[in-house]
Amino acid sequence: MNFLIRRVLMALMVLLTISFISFIMLKVSGDLAISLAGENAGADYVDFLRKTYGWDRPLYIQYGDWLWNALHGNLGASFYYGKQVMALVAERMPVTLKLGALATGLAIAAAIPMGMAAGIRQGSLVDRIVLFIALLGGATPIFWTSFLLILVFGLNLRWLPITGGTDLQHLIMPALALSFYSMPAIIRIVRSGMVDVMASDYIRTARAKGLRGPAIYFRHALRNTLVPVVAVASVQFGFLLGGSVVVENIFAINGIGYLTWEAINQNDYPVVQASVLTVSAAYVVLTLFADLVNRAIDPRIRLE
Repeated sequence: MNFLIRRVLMALMVLLTISFISFIMLKVSGDLAISLAGENAGADYVDFLRKTYGWDRPLYIQYGDWLWNALHGNLGASFYYGKQVMALVAERMPVTLKLGALATGLAIAAAIPMGMAAGIRQGSLVDRIVLFIALLGGATPIFWTSFLLILVFGLNLRWLPITGGTDLQHLIMPALALSFYSMPAIIRIVRSGMVDVMASDYIRTARAKGLRGPAIYFRHALRNTLVPVVAVASVQFGFLLGGSVVVENIFAINGIGYLTWEAINQNDYPVVQASVLTVSAAYVVLTLFADLVNRAIDPRIRLE
């Protein structure tokens, strides 16, 4: 119980810090009243907007009011859409979650076999190829991978649609772009775990008893290797929710990332704040979930 309380309190402190930073960053980015009114607007209209939205008050009062309303589920109304921000987020978030889940699933499905092969054959050609793939995935920008997928599978081969839609067929290419970005971390974790496990005493004992091949790799080695993968996959899922801003804009997918991009272009500050806070909250919750799952499946953490 103490472990859970500490983790929840830590998560709440992180969310509070994120909310404050996102609030201050928008304030220091420029005069919101001038941005909303337009550069050619008169001074009287700009002052009217400041008083209407309360932007003429001290920052700590503005932040306190905004935080109080946010805790009650009220993040204001969109300047551009004219709708409640929470309604917009609730409408777009399921698409981004579906995209992130598909990308994470693809990354895990590809990274675990590659990490296993590299760890079992440490120092071999297979190991070097897998490490090169991991290095390439970490060094390649998401937008470049997206454009390459569009060129190959969308324009040349015409296997997949390029833009629009939220069904599985339309989400495959953006999910592939995101999964290629998140694979390296999982590959390295699985490879490192396999290297350590294969050199452990109980694996040598299993071999002495006559066990060979898949029986050792899957029944004994992989089971212990997958414990940190839970945490890494959860963290990567949170990263993918943030990285969806670029991918959703390229593939014109109406998720929370595309909503954030539109809000930035339209100076729609309430939507930007809500998007940042929503994605950050999802990331913090996923990290908390990973900690709890790891504690449940790893006796060493429970003992600590």
